Amino acid sequence: MSKIYIPDGYASTLGMYDTQTAIGILKRTFEERLCLALNLKRVSAPLFVDPATGLNDDLSGVERPVRFDLKETGKDAVVVHSLAKWKRMALKAYGFSAGEGLYTDMNAIRRDEEMDNLHSVYTDQWDWEKIITRETRTEDYLKKVVQGIVGAICDTLDYLKCRYPQIDVKLTRAVTFITAQELENLYPYLPPEAREHEFVKEHKTAFVMQIGDKLQSGKPHGNRAPDYDDWKLNGDILFWDDALGCAMEISSMGIRVDEKALDEQLKKAGADERRELPFHKALLAGELPLTIGGGIGQSRLSMLLLGKAHIGEVQVSLWDEETKKICREKGVVLL
Repeated sequence: MSKIYIPDGYASTLGMYDTQTAIGILKRTFEERLCLALNLKRVSAPLFVDPATGLNDDLSGVERPVRFDLKETGKDAVVVHSLAKWKRMALKAYGFSAGEGLYTDMNAIRRDEEMDNLHSVYTDQWDWEKIITRETRTEDYLKKVVQGIVGAICDTLDYLKCRYPQIDVKLTRAVTFITAQELENLYPYLPPEAREHEFVKEHKTAFVMQIGDKLQSGKPHGNRAPDYDDWKLNGDILFWDDALGCAMEISSMGIRVDEKALDEQLKKAGADERRELPFHKALLAGELPLTIGGGIGQSRLSMLLLGKAHIGEVQVSLWDEETKKICREKGVVLL
């Protein structure tokens, strides 16, 4: 059963018709701002991939991809969890150069997702990836890109508020950067999600860095697959969401593993068998470009900028009966 919380007195600022129009404006505006900030070009992307290629995102390593057989080939395909690895292959195949990048609309089914106000089994995000050089493979460059994304989000909100003055959402442009270890040091007795809540409640916009490796407590801040982000050069963008009174993760991103980082992280994760997969072989052989990339939740961003209390107000998905009952009682319209 999903977990759901609708704040007392919540009422959507926009009706269903205006919500649909606003989502369209929001997505077009943000795409334009994001492309300008990061020098990205839109490309088409797959909904499913061959599991033998190793291209699917393994997320935390326990989620089951949706698998189906193809009549004509007699082989299985899996619906993508995200395009973290595929994008890197595409940048090389499409002939992109350093400083250039791509983005795409990514749609996925995450069948094992725990459903609540922010999570659905249907995932929609802007997946983006950009080629960098060895010289820009640094924490300073990572922070610069984060600030560019946050700026694009805040610019989009400003434009929406011009079109819909009744929107009263407020965001902070200034990003506070903190490592997962520093966050654990601040709140040693809280679990990771609660640490984020307390920190973002005070700082409003934050980037939590270095997620995936074990902290001094012996546990990671969060699980990350070993073969896309470099655990020393990654992180999550979080905003304070006034509608729900919580920290909302909008993007998971980072500088991607190079040969050295991949080798180290496969060993730490006990995933050495992946070295024989085509993607991993190419990366270990230095045949793929150095990149930075991530995913930005489309429904999450729509929720945040439109002041919505439930992700079902901005996307169509499936919900359990208890969720639908509570939403009806609270006057929340699920699409």
